[in-house]
Formats: sequence, C-alpha cells, structure tokens
Amino acid sequence: MNWFKSLGTGKKVALVLGALFLVAIVLGIATGSAGKNNEYQPQNEFRLDPWISIKIGGLDLSINKAVLYLFLAAVFTIAVMVWIANRMQAKPNRVQTAIEATYDLSRNNITFGNMDRAYALKWFPFCAALFFFIWFSNLLGYIPLPTNTLEKFNIFGAEIPGFAIYAATANISIPLVLTLVVWISYHVEGIRKHGFIGYFKTWIPAGVTGFARIPIFGIEVISHFVRIISLSVRLFANLLAGHLLILFMGGGMVVLLGIAAIGAITVPVAIVFFIFEVVLIATLQAFIFATLTAIYIGGATAAEGH
Repeated sequence: MNWFKSLGTGKKVALVLGALFLVAIVLGIATGSAGKNNEYQPQNEFRLDPWISIKIGGLDLSINKAVLYLFLAAVFTIAVMVWIANRMQAKPNRVQTAIEATYDLSRNNITFGNMDRAYALKWFPFCAALFFFIWFSNLLGYIPLPTNTLEKFNIFGAEIPGFAIYAATANISIPLVLTLVVWISYHVEGIRKHGFIGYFKTWIPAGVTGFARIPIFGIEVISHFVRIISLSVRLFANLLAGHLLILFMGGGMVVLLGIAAIGAITVPVAIVFFIFEVVLIATLQAFIFATLTAIYIGGATAAEGH
C-alpha cells in the first residue's frame, strides 16, 4: 500500500471514486433492475399538499407541512430562549453552556462586530432572533417527521403519513420573505440615519467626482438588488441541495436506476452527507444570513456610508 500513500490527495479521491463507480457497474450488471419503481417521483418529496384548505379570495392560506415546520421553528426559538432565561445558574449545566455560546456568537460576532454599538443594541434582538429561527428551521429539516401524506403506513388500523425530512428554508418563498424583511429594514434605517437624499449620496464613495459618479451609483443600485437574490438563494440552494443529496443517496437512486445492490454504497454516502449537513451547513447558513444582515444594517447606518 506504499504506492497508495505516495499519491496526492486528488489522485487518492479520484481512485476511490473510480473504484466505487466500477463496483456500481458490476453490481448493476449482476442485479439487473431489482428495486426499480417507475412510479417514484422524487419531486413529490417537496410538494406542499394542503392539509387544511384555507382560501380567502385569490389568497391561499392553507396549512401544509411548510407551515408546520415554520411553527415548530418559531416554538423552539421562543421556548429555548424563555427556558434558559428563567433558569440561569451560577454554575451552568451543559445545555445552558451551549445556549450561552450561541447567544455570545449572535451578540458579539454577528451583531456587535458589524455595526456601531448604538445600532447593535437596537438591532441585536432582530439579528439574534433571525439567527436562531433560521438555525432551528435548518436543524428541524433533518429530523424525520410523519409529513409524507402520499406514502402512508398502517398502525392498529390508523393510516399514518410516512416519515420524511423537509426544511421550510428549502422552499424559496421562506428565505425570500426573510430577505425582503432584511432588505427593507436596512434601507429604512439608512434613510432614518442620513435622510432620504443623504442616504443615496452615501452610495457614492468619498472622493468620486464628475461623470464617474453616475456609473458608480448605477453599480451600487444593481448590487443592492443582487443582494435579494444572493441572500435568499444561498440559504435556499444549500438546504435544497443537501436534502436532494440525502434523498438520492439514501434510496432514491436505487429506485430510479433499479439497482438495489448499490444501496450498500449509496447509504453510507447518505449518512456522511447527513452528518455534514446537520453539523456544518445548518449552522453555517444561519450564521451567514444573520451576519450579512448585520453587515447590511451596519453599512447603511455607518457615518461614511457604503
């Protein structure tokens, strides 16, 4: 195995992936179409079928699994904060220590590290609530819940929806609404700080004069609208991609290709993806969203502007 140790990291990864691909081909030839189901539709995992239909004119306010996940995220955010606030101890237990660490992260790193102290004190509750709400929404997305109404199982005569994972933040409408709240908020705060005309003047860096001010201002306008896309799509795409990878590696690929034997390869990969998403992506995306929020508010209210 000395020859393997002498290879570079890239070559080692390529070799392992090539070996897995070769094993998959061999298993495919050996097992044929075992496990294939032509009726399986992966996109159905993300369908939002109404559980309780509520329609007011053209407005659809139906209760579905996305509403359930949003409700649970809100309940967890409020419950954890109230619980820890009422049980502060001189010698905190492990739960309190963990919560205090995340509190310190949202206060010092996210909020106070990106805006003036006066505005940090004002906007800390918003930034912290945003961080915890997105964090809990992301984490809940990796807990299997009985939300799959298309696939049911019977327990003592009761039809129970199948267990599935779903994240409200994997639906573009949720990150988009959160983004629009942030986008409008920092513009309003900037106008309150500098005045209507003064705020837009801060979009042009000091020292830029003459005709150059026009294209610079145009670029700044475009950048503010691009923030709506970047902030919402980053959160949405990361959560959706993670869930799709887990879905396909955890069994979806077996069903689509009809090669049941490759489950021995794809399931361990799905487990690795699951751990990676829960440990890193769920927290990282909440941190990035809240941090960019603080940066945008700090930039809008800074004395020198953007």
